[in-house]
Amino acid sequence: MNDKTTTAARVGELLRERLGPALLELSQPQSDTVLARIDKQAVRAASTALVGELAARFLINAGIDRRETAGDFSVAQLFSLDRDHLFVVLDCAVDPAEAAIDSITAIVPGAGWAEREFRDAVGVEPRDHPDPRRLILPDDWPADQYPLRRDFRYDERPPAAQGLRPPEIEPPAGTSVISVGPFYPVLEEPAHWRLFVEGETVVGCDYRGFYNHRGIEKLGDSELTYNEIPYVAERICGICGFIHSTCYCQAVEEAAGIEVPRRARFLRTIMLEIERIHSHLLWLGIAGHILGFDTVLMQTWRIREPVMWLAEAISGNRKTYGMNTIGGVRRDIAPELEPRIREVLDTLEREVAAVRDAIAGDATLMARARGVGVLTADKARELCVVGPPARGSGLGIDARVDHPYAAYDEVPVQIAVEQEGDTWARVLVRVDEILEAIRLAREALAALPPGPVLAEVSEEIPPDRVGISVVEAPRGEAVHAVWTGGDHRPYRWRVRAPTYPNLQAVPAMIADNTIADVPITIGSLDPCFSCTERFEAVDLRTSEVRVYTQRDLIEMSQALTRGRKP
Repeated sequence: MNDKTTTAARVGELLRERLGPALLELSQPQSDTVLARIDKQAVRAASTALVGELAARFLINAGIDRRETAGDFSVAQLFSLDRDHLFVVLDCAVDPAEAAIDSITAIVPGAGWAEREFRDAVGVEPRDHPDPRRLILPDDWPADQYPLRRDFRYDERPPAAQGLRPPEIEPPAGTSVISVGPFYPVLEEPAHWRLFVEGETVVGCDYRGFYNHRGIEKLGDSELTYNEIPYVAERICGICGFIHSTCYCQAVEEAAGIEVPRRARFLRTIMLEIERIHSHLLWLGIAGHILGFDTVLMQTWRIREPVMWLAEAISGNRKTYGMNTIGGVRRDIAPELEPRIREVLDTLEREVAAVRDAIAGDATLMARARGVGVLTADKARELCVVGPPARGSGLGIDARVDHPYAAYDEVPVQIAVEQEGDTWARVLVRVDEILEAIRLAREALAALPPGPVLAEVSEEIPPDRVGISVVEAPRGEAVHAVWTGGDHRPYRWRVRAPTYPNLQAVPAMIADNTIADVPITIGSLDPCFSCTERFEAVDLRTSEVRVYTQRDLIEMSQALTRGRKP
């Protein structure tokens, strides 16, 4: 038996021993996935067994409305056994007459947000959750409306409710409250922290986010077909778009058993590493700007620009490439472009090495970063932190190694790990990852095999299958899970971006730091809160406020395209 089969058997034995008759069904729908259907009363026991005895890592959960097919709701808890390259799904049926399930946040603190989310979106209550406040819904959202239920239309807008603002955490006695946000310093996306401070020292905080929830999962469940979703998935993040489209496509390919051509897998690897390079360079510049070290900003963004030109030469677009589709990629790399790619990578390597040497010896930068925003390995593991923040705290987790995808089984990755857990460690991890990404892109290009770039998918994707995919974004591991349905679209599409678990670590990172250290500590996560769909404009002469909707913006852009004043 191979390692996955052996580990899957061990998972089955453990769950049978710990759950007994509460383990209702056990299957292995794919070689890398174990699916356990369990009684919902056993979810804590099952989670304790996986985390405590097999060192499983919680990924995310998904609330699913199955009333029209199975007559119930489902809460699916997704775990990863990293070194065994195996996913475990605990599928718990929930009777709509008693729409509640025991919370596992006491066992896995990193599950806290995800449980609040399935309560908001599907209406299944996590019993005994330590923070039962709303998470993703607007303050004026009606209490009895659940947007991810199947009978709620994707474009439905319920009437605003009054008096439903989530209660705020009370600050400790003797502290002052300082607000950071919702318009965050340097970053353009809204998020709000209430800092509880004693003098200049932060002793606690409360977070409010999800100001611009876009309903992307709802569109994927209701309106978009399998082949339309990659182009929406690519817009989940303005920087990591190719990561999300790759992750979604791989989840569908896994569920449907579609074999992606080898050349397409190498092309995905090259584009993923190009995206990692320009993302890390962008972050390094912003980090310098947060600290007032604008020389780093100017140099890294200058170095980054040829990478953006290269992305455009390959795909036709600087950022949103539109390359991924189910079964492979839509564009190839022309042979005459390969020398230019190598030249850009060679120049990039020299210039990044020079930046690394410059910042490594800068005493002022290290004074602002060393010992600041410390995240211990135990806390990072407890909160399920991923990406550079996890690796900067000594946790060597990387989806490219733990669950090899694309061509990473043929182009191995050297994981960059630092032990200190502070902001400086996260800087070093990212700089090392830029140089490693250059090596990976160069080696993947050199080994690029001949052949087709897209598999022919002649049959419809069968329903009632599940596919799980993880991709290592620059910010950390992205997760996409797809439960297939009929009508050529998913029944449920679940997305977890890397910032989702990482933001939950902010209270631990900023505790006992000064107020001045908060912006760079939060910035060291490279957070991506959301993308704004509408904004308001204030006429400075009359103080008149106008809110522009998506339709307004489309009409204005069309008018400008036709040469008319909007």
